[in-house]
Amino acid sequence: MKSKLCALIFLFLSALSFSQLKEVNQQITSLIEYKFSSQKVIDSIFLEHRKDETKLKLLIKKSTESSYLEGQLYGYGALGRYYRDHSIFNNAIIEYKKALRISIQIKDTISEVKTLNSMGSVYRRQDDIRNALNYHQEALEKAIRIKNPNISIKKSISISQNSIGNIYISLKQYKLALNEFSKSIVMQRDLDNKLGLAINHQNIGNAHEELGNLDEALKNYRISLNYNNQIKSKIGSVICGYSIADVLIKQKKYNQAFSTVDTVLQIAIHNKDKYYLANTYNTLGLAQLHLNRFEEAKNNLTTALDIATTFNVQIIIVKAHENLALLYDKLKDYKKAYTYYKKAKLEDAKILNERNLLYVSELITKYDKERSENQIRYLAKKNEIAQLQITRNRNIWIMALSIFALVAVVVFSIDKQKGLRNEKKILSLKQDALRSQMNPHFMFNALNSIKLYIIENNQKKATAYLNKFSKLMRKILEASAIQETTLSEEIETMKLYMSIENIRFSNEIDFTIKTDASLNLASIKIPPLVLQPFLENSLWHGLSSKKDDKKITIVINKTSSNYIQIDISDNGIGRKAAAKIKAEKTINRKSIGINLTKDRLTNFAKNLKNDFSIIYKDLEDENENSLGTKVVITLPLF
Repeated sequence: MKSKLCALIFLFLSALSFSQLKEVNQQITSLIEYKFSSQKVIDSIFLEHRKDETKLKLLIKKSTESSYLEGQLYGYGALGRYYRDHSIFNNAIIEYKKALRISIQIKDTISEVKTLNSMGSVYRRQDDIRNALNYHQEALEKAIRIKNPNISIKKSISISQNSIGNIYISLKQYKLALNEFSKSIVMQRDLDNKLGLAINHQNIGNAHEELGNLDEALKNYRISLNYNNQIKSKIGSVICGYSIADVLIKQKKYNQAFSTVDTVLQIAIHNKDKYYLANTYNTLGLAQLHLNRFEEAKNNLTTALDIATTFNVQIIIVKAHENLALLYDKLKDYKKAYTYYKKAKLEDAKILNERNLLYVSELITKYDKERSENQIRYLAKKNEIAQLQITRNRNIWIMALSIFALVAVVVFSIDKQKGLRNEKKILSLKQDALRSQMNPHFMFNALNSIKLYIIENNQKKATAYLNKFSKLMRKILEASAIQETTLSEEIETMKLYMSIENIRFSNEIDFTIKTDASLNLASIKIPPLVLQPFLENSLWHGLSSKKDDKKITIVINKTSSNYIQIDISDNGIGRKAAAKIKAEKTINRKSIGINLTKDRLTNFAKNLKNDFSIIYKDLEDENENSLGTKVVITLPLF
């Protein structure tokens, strides 16, 4: 039974493979028949097969037989990338060189620039600094000479700058690296290229980590991880995973580091890119070392070293030796520790030596000089053109400047007049507010009430209320000279005002103020005496015609981070009854306080982001009988 099942599975897989091969043959035949010249078009047709070595070789074979150079170019470039991603670096270089030769032959500058950058990337992974810098610099020089570059060329320029930055990191020139990354990331932002942004933030994080700016490094690694998650880049999440873990190890957060790198290990294994897999094993081993899990650490660091040695990942060879030296030092096996440490230094010297540094320095100076000379020639031509334009347009400029000066004077005059009118309005509002608060009716009633205490020989109350009255008058006069006061000062003033008014009501009014304990009243600014007209309305229209049980309550709450709410409630006769009484009077007292207050609040809020609101609510029971009135005042904090 098992042998039959195996035979059926084999037949099914064979049929599927034959079907797929037939489909690929048809696609290749179509490409050759139509001889598409655009690499983008070829990629869109062959996209699902570009990670299949066999199918890529088939494309190259058939394109060569048909002298289809564009098909060969695509095949060699894709095969080079396949070998690079599998860390078969020598094969990658061979294929990329074939692609470069064809791109030059058919004069496809875009493909030439891309291939040069790809070759530089392969050499950089092997820490072959000379070749890496040569190819990236050549790619950059060719790209910047292209007039009106398209998106693909702009990306290539950014890739070259980014790669040169990575070379600086290899040479421990971290500030120079950051300078290159800052150039590269500008173009990636302009193109809104999330992959490019992820790579740049990763590299910026790497430079900051080497400089010891661990918080800045961690921030950039996490930004990179976010972009990689958006584009669902698994290899990007692996790179960010071990990079974040490296920083956490330096911050001595070993458990968090272990958890972070262990999460991405399986992704790295599945991805098969030996460069990043070696990095992952190295960081995992280092985290285990610091957690005193020595056997696991030794296994993972040895695995990292074996992969790096097999695939010539020089930087990991150095790091793995350093970490194994640290491991054996902790195990007190000082002989092995010294052996690994010595080996690490010897391997590091292969990457970073004086000849490499001198070569890179001379090469960069050469390119900078050439670029500067080209820039000078370009600027000289621009200057000549500019001089001709200035001569031709001088009169136009003079006329334009004259018109501009005239317009500026007019605008300035209008703005100044507007400012004067605004200042006049503010002054008028201050004067009106002062008259409103110090209206004769209120002063007469207050002094009459105090006089009554004097007549009754109640010196204690007379003195107390006279002191309160004088204090209130002083606060009102002080308020007329300022535009803002604190909410705590406003509450104190309203307490004084209500204690004076309460004399007229034989102290029958129960006046209470409730505030949110979380509010800092001393830090909240409002216009001075802004609550007084609402309290006056409650007294005159709500409570003056009511007998017994007279209450006024102020409740202050913070409704959001941007607003506070002040509720002023009374249990008076309600607005409908008050309006009816007012209509029956032959002489009505003219109240301008509320309208004036609205004007003052409008002036107060115009310089803030948010606006104020005033809402009146009629309080009623189930049978719609009036229970009083509530005024809800919402004031902005910002």
